[in-house]
Amino acid sequence: MARRLGAPAVALIMAASGTAAGPATAAATGGAAHAVRPPAPGLAAYYGQPLTWADCGQGPDDEVGTALDRDGARCTRVTVPLDYRRPTGRTIELAVSRLPASDPARRIGTLMLNHGGPGEPTLGMPLETHAHMGETGARYDLVGMDPRFVGRGTPLDCGWPSGIWLRAAGQDRAGFDRQVVFQKELAERCVRRHGDVLPHVSTRNTARDMDVVRAALGERRVSYLGYSYGAYLGAVYMRMFPGRTDRVVLDSAGDPRRTGPRLLRGTEPASERALNAWASWAAARHRVHGLGPTREAVLATVRRIIEAASDRPLPVGSYRVDEHVVPYLIHLGVGSDREDARAVFASTVGVLDKAARGIPVEPTPRLEGLLRFVLDGASSKDVSPAAAIICGDRAAPRDTEVYWRDIRRSRRHHPLFGPVTNNIDPCAFWPAPHEPPTSVTNGAPALIVSATGDTATTYRGSRAMHRLLTGSRLLTVRGVIGHGMYGEYGNACVDAEVNTYLKSGDLPAEDPTCRR
Repeated sequence: MARRLGAPAVALIMAASGTAAGPATAAATGGAAHAVRPPAPGLAAYYGQPLTWADCGQGPDDEVGTALDRDGARCTRVTVPLDYRRPTGRTIELAVSRLPASDPARRIGTLMLNHGGPGEPTLGMPLETHAHMGETGARYDLVGMDPRFVGRGTPLDCGWPSGIWLRAAGQDRAGFDRQVVFQKELAERCVRRHGDVLPHVSTRNTARDMDVVRAALGERRVSYLGYSYGAYLGAVYMRMFPGRTDRVVLDSAGDPRRTGPRLLRGTEPASERALNAWASWAAARHRVHGLGPTREAVLATVRRIIEAASDRPLPVGSYRVDEHVVPYLIHLGVGSDREDARAVFASTVGVLDKAARGIPVEPTPRLEGLLRFVLDGASSKDVSPAAAIICGDRAAPRDTEVYWRDIRRSRRHHPLFGPVTNNIDPCAFWPAPHEPPTSVTNGAPALIVSATGDTATTYRGSRAMHRLLTGSRLLTVRGVIGHGMYGEYGNACVDAEVNTYLKSGDLPAEDPTCRR
């Protein structure tokens, strides 16, 4: 259903971005093999704009800004065109932070960062990354860029009455029909507010923004670290702007051909394995959590919760958690095998189990924060950009029956997770994408990092990215359920492999492996 651009429009995009647009271009063969072309005349002012650096803090309650200032970072704002085809038209602003190299005599260059999401603010990420890098961090300028319409940049808020749109379809056709109404209303609200902006919220435009920031920083080439969606963004940037990257780390990368509105389809087996592993963990700690003395008993507790929620919404403090939300909470909770994460999820299941049995219960602080984020409209400003990026990258099926057929088919094999991963979302009612997605085939060097038990961007997806990026190496983390490995999981082997690459610039001779 995607609206394909005609040849004149494609030619204009190619001229405006300084790059070829997608499948017709030749694959890159590595950064050093490409001469960096100057920007098109209409973009020269953006590429050459002077940057004014200032304090990052915006008041005593600004924890991120205060921490950046305390550690010596500085912040600025970068102006970019809303529509790269019309660079003299409307503009928007991006927020950018920079933590300078503390060892300038041995400075390697600039490392641009992205948290993922999509739509995760990245302004404070230099501090986290610096902590992961050890002595290597002293040799880089670490740069966090809030992507367009995210964080402190030009805002985009759809005004949604509840937070994140991810939901399960429910147990029957009536539940699915409620989801159709719910998701359609979300899309219509956003189009009414931001219909003129939505066509310009996409990964390709974020990659163009990155290149403006690169040039404004005075860098011919930059290194890059991106997690999850940020790995996809990095791959798109490498393809659209060949020759402008040095050392690239793509952590928890998914299959770029599946990125878009239905990106969770196919993750059901990984989630089920993770749920079974957690159930075994919880059974071994039955005296602590009381969810069942065997794996089968713990899984029966989970099924009882889901069945109760399908009969009536479960009261959890002031919240009402229904059949559309409970499976999503379980899907979200099984994604890490770290001890603290498993304990938090066990506490969540314990609260839901009491609610399912009619026992008055209050949410734990962590669950209360999650329910507020999922159900409260105050989080609309945080999740709206994510929806706009996902829906703006690739067209979703418009026929609601496509989703219902997929839900019914997946439910036979994956009764818990199939109705989550195949459910309809606002993208089914979104404006058509402005341009086709990028084909990320590329020969430039990159280190891909992936855990074999990742439930969000599966190991299978990372292997697909590895095949498409023919100059890459794949660092496999075996025996781990987790999403976001470098620095975030706490695996010394992973951290050492990534830091060695960032320091030397040399990829491993063969695909390396780390273990739990």
